Amino acid sequence: MSWAGVVDQYRARLPVGDTQAVTLHEGNTPLIEVPQLAREIGLDARVFVKYEGLNPTGSFKDRGMTVAITMAAAAGSRAVICASTGNTSAAAAAYAARAGMKAFVIVPEGKIALGKLSQALMHGAQVLEVKGGFDEAFEVVSGVAEARPVTVVNSINPYRLQGQKTAAFEICDTLGRAPDFHILPVGNAGNITAYWMGYSEYHDEGITSSRPRMMGFQAAGAAPIVEGRRVEKPETVASAIRIGNPVSWKQAEAARDESGGAINAVTDEKILDAYKLLAATEGVFAEPASAASIAGLIALHEEKVISAGATVVCTLTGHGLKDPTTAIDVNGGSTKIPADVATAIKVMGL
Repeated sequence: MSWAGVVDQYRARLPVGDTQAVTLHEGNTPLIEVPQLAREIGLDARVFVKYEGLNPTGSFKDRGMTVAITMAAAAGSRAVICASTGNTSAAAAAYAARAGMKAFVIVPEGKIALGKLSQALMHGAQVLEVKGGFDEAFEVVSGVAEARPVTVVNSINPYRLQGQKTAAFEICDTLGRAPDFHILPVGNAGNITAYWMGYSEYHDEGITSSRPRMMGFQAAGAAPIVEGRRVEKPETVASAIRIGNPVSWKQAEAARDESGGAINAVTDEKILDAYKLLAATEGVFAEPASAASIAGLIALHEEKVISAGATVVCTLTGHGLKDPTTAIDVNGGSTKIPADVATAIKVMGL
């Protein structure tokens, strides 16, 4: 049977009733084993990446957005609004367009990757840039929503996390079990909350016999949960997790504590090293924020946290083409030569 999207696939596990889904057939993303990466790291474990960059708008946000927009449309909403560092804006704009609704997107000025900004604009959203970061953008969203009849589709919207939990279902359905460790980036902290929700539901119903340890990683320059305080001016190359006051902070801490996991930080240098390593060893191109999970995997191995023979899943939250500028910059661009065979051979070292 063809895949119809996460709402129809997991309808019985979502609070949607018989509402008609607003869908772009999101979900069903590949769980790719990455043995070369594991060997390169020196890790004696089975490592998989959940490649959420192959969702319709290129990120995991589509899972939550299909449910949020479905329920907004069912309630008669004619407009949605969100604050975003990029991926939420793309998903909100696309699904709003699909539903025939207006989308308003508030983004931090100059701090959104061009791939993501172009998506929101192409899908017809009205994009407003504000001074400051994500937190200031979200304050504007909250104020507008209080004054006007628009539906907020940030992860404060409970339907968002309901949709995002379906990725945990897919992982268990594919593996036939839950992994031992699940490693993922933490920005607004909705994803770690949602995955834990999904794993817990399957476990509580006896579909799986265990739950993973949830290992979240923030960027060192945007690590409020790690530092235990709001970060006023978060800075990191991983723009998707450049958030100083996560909406799902408490829920993320609960997922960490209940699972026996941890939320730690990795530097931008480690994120970029992991970003390049994943693409070069396995042919999987993910955006910088996604690579926080791979940098975290490396850190956990160095700390001897991951036992031999463990099954590990790393979430890759978005496609690498979301942020082409960073990809070009970290690799130094291309080498320019004249149209001459001898020169080409010399430069190639052949």
